[in-house]
Amino acid sequence: MSKLDKDSVIEKFTQAYTKANGKAPEIEAKGGWYSVDGGKNIRLAQLDEMADELAGSSAPEAAAPAKEEKPAKAEKPAKAAAKPKAKKAAKSTKAFSVKDFYATQILANKPGSKQPR
Repeated sequence: MSKLDKDSVIEKFTQAYTKANGKAPEIEAKGGWYSVDGGKNIRLAQLDEMADELAGSSAPEAAAPAKEEKPAKAEKPAKAAAKPKAKKAAKSTKAFSVKDFYATQILANKPGSKQPR
């Protein structure tokens, strides 16, 4: 595996990001980790992969909005509205307890044993 040059990878990513998004990214470096526009911290190799993806995806940007329009159907919000109602009913009965889970697991594995303190 070749060793990555920090300056060249950052320059490559900056050019690809600027071309794809129309503005320069804010890259913060802390102890070998890099944060792009205040997002999740990533390593230099991941930054290099992202630069390759951005450089490759800059041409087919016209196809991307068409994919985003499909999930915006009227059926999906209705399903999403139904799910929280089911969760509220489940919360009112009894919530999951780790203490109870381990107690039943211990008794199932070794009947007659005591719970830990």
